[in-house]
This record gives sequence, C-alpha cells and structure tokens, in this order.
Amino acid sequence: MNQRQHAKKNRLLWLLMILPIAAIACALSARSGSPDNEQVIVNTPVVVVATVAEETPAVRDSEQSDVQLLPAPSMAEEQAALVALYARVNPSVVNITTYIVQEGNMYPNSQGSGFVFDQNGHIVTNAHVVHGSEQVDVSFANGDILPAQIIGEDLHSDLAVIKIDTLPPGVMPVELGKINEVVVGQTVVAIGNPFGLGGTLTRGIVSALGRTIPALTSFSIPRSIQTDAAINPGNSGGPLLNLQGQVIGVNAQIQTNSFSGNNSGVGFAIPVSIVKRVIPEMIENGYYDWAWLGVAGTDMSPVIAEAMNVEVVKGAYLSSIVENGPAEKAGLFGSVDTESINGRTVHIGGDVIVAINGQPVNSFDDLLIYVALESSPGKEVTLTILRDGELIDVVLKLDSRPETIENLLP
Repeated sequence: MNQRQHAKKNRLLWLLMILPIAAIACALSARSGSPDNEQVIVNTPVVVVATVAEETPAVRDSEQSDVQLLPAPSMAEEQAALVALYARVNPSVVNITTYIVQEGNMYPNSQGSGFVFDQNGHIVTNAHVVHGSEQVDVSFANGDILPAQIIGEDLHSDLAVIKIDTLPPGVMPVELGKINEVVVGQTVVAIGNPFGLGGTLTRGIVSALGRTIPALTSFSIPRSIQTDAAINPGNSGGPLLNLQGQVIGVNAQIQTNSFSGNNSGVGFAIPVSIVKRVIPEMIENGYYDWAWLGVAGTDMSPVIAEAMNVEVVKGAYLSSIVENGPAEKAGLFGSVDTESINGRTVHIGGDVIVAINGQPVNSFDDLLIYVALESSPGKEVTLTILRDGELIDVVLKLDSRPETIENLLP
C-alpha cells in the first residue's frame, strides 16, 4: 500500500506498456489511500499518474549473497556476450497477442511480451498484458503460434502466468537471477516485442534500485529496478536480463513526460525476487495472497517530530487505520489532531513504527517492504512503536490484502 504524500508538483506520468491493436475501455481503475497520490487507468495503453519515490530499504532481501565486482569487459568481449546471450535466450522470449469479444466477434486487443518459465509450458508476462482477454496467442521466434490459457493474474504485482500445451523443440526456460546480485551501473539487456517488432534486443544499465512503482490496485510494487535500456509499448512482460542471460526483472513501465508513450530513458522492471515469490504460487493455486497491515501513513520527518514534540525523526508514521483491519485489531492508532508548524498543517497523534520483528524501520516503505516480502497472511509480527513518547511492542496478526482500499480508510 503506497501512502506517500508528496507535493503535487512532483507528480510524474507513467505508462503501462502494452501495444494496443484496437482501442477499448479498460475496466481497471485504482486510487491510493491518499487523495494526493492518485492512479488513473484508462484505455490501453494505460496511463497512470503517481509519485515515484526512491527508497533505501532497511530490510535486506531474503536471498543472501555477496556481489562480486568483476573487471569491465572489453567492447569485443561484451559484444560476444550479447550475441551469445541473444542466441540462447531469444527462442524462449515470446510475443503475446490478446483478443476480446466485441459485438459477438473476436478482435485483437493488445500485444506484449513474455518468457518461458518452466518445461511445463508456463510463461511469465505482465497482468496488464492479458487482463480482461478472452483469448491469448503466443508467438515464438521460430514462427510457431500457439494458443495459451491464462493460469493466474496478480494485479498487486502486475504479474501473470499463461500456459501452452507443449514447448516448441529446443525452447528452454529462462534462468532466474538473484536480486541481491544486481547493482547500479551493471549492463542489462531487454528482449521483447516493442511496437510489434518481435525479437528486439536493447542494451542499457541498471540506473537505480529500490524504486516503488504503482500496481494495478491501490497498492504498490516495491524494490523495482530502474533501467535506461530502451523499453517501449509492447515490451511489457518481457525479461530484463544480466549479461549471463538470467532474468533479473520483468519489464513493466516507462516514465514519459508526454502523451507519446515512447521511451525517455527511464524504464522500470518488477524485481526477480517478487517473480520468485508470486509465480510458483500462481502456478499452483491460480493466485498469490499478499500480507496486509491495514494502515495508511508516511515517512516520519523532523516536521512531524517537532509537531508531536518527540525526538524520533525516522520511522513509519501512521496517519490512518483501516476499520476492522489487522492494525485496528492490534490496537494501533492513526492521527487524531493537527498542528501548525511554520504555516504547514501537520497531522499528529498517530503511532510511529520504528521496528518490525527487530528490524529497523526508517521509512514507511521499509514497513511495507517487510510485510510484502518477508511475511505472509496469518503470521504474527512484533511492531516496536513510539506512542506518547514511549517505545512499546505490539503483536499484530497479518491478514490478506483486499483488492482495493477505496472506501476503507477514514
């Protein structure tokens, strides 16, 4: 749940990158819990207005591994690596065409990308590529076009699984990498179907890590990868790869300052750590169950600390509590009053979470990342909170996320 309340002048324009073939109204709409942070989803391609926030997670990814920095390859070595990577991976990257029924007839709807996940014919793509489709076709590099069945969609992570009966000869699953081995500055490659041009490879670098990007719901996707590798409408659902040909992310969104929808050098991929959590569950159950606290809030700041007359300036400040949600049941409190500080109205009186299960929480994103990636519904967590100037521990039992938080927050 993304409850960041930044100034409106920092709003950025986002584009979920599916290439439309026929303009249709999209049935999705989403709004964050704060009126200052809206997501609006309209006709494909979908335009989302949101605030982008860089985060420095206090909680490390569960995959533990040391990053080894190797000497930079020469131009000839990198070229050879890219040629070998493309030859090995491109046969496993697919073009996806979806169809819908209009006035009793089946029409093409959108195009996107995907990649083979396992030998059983499961293919990973974005949920926004296939959502609402009646039929799905998958095109391989060898020219085979096969029908696919939608196995599961998770709008919270914008991931989906589709399945074909049998893989073409020689097509292998694409290997998954490790998110904690991804570093800013490393070379990455995107392979996909931009503007319907199948088998397109583009090259760039990881330009930032730890981005929070909007999902197709009222919540957000944490720890996403920012890249300047050219990804455009039609790349959605395709793999972002390291030079070893391992998937480190699923290309999902681009930032643009106009309505052209073209790449401006800033793209975002859903991290492979979320792929590893969500996709196996969707293959087995058809869905993924995310944990939920039932709170809205923002980063603790010196201004809030001054207004509340406390010394703690880092943590997750709770501004609102969802009625009958896990936080309310555990006895947590949101804002109860306001205070004016240098002409600014500041909400005060809410609990400040400074740790979860002993892990420091320096921002609201830290709290949400831990709940999303380190826990699951039904589990209990211990929150260390600042209330009335004192630190206390509160045990909270997590619940499953609702599809939306609209009308749930006061």
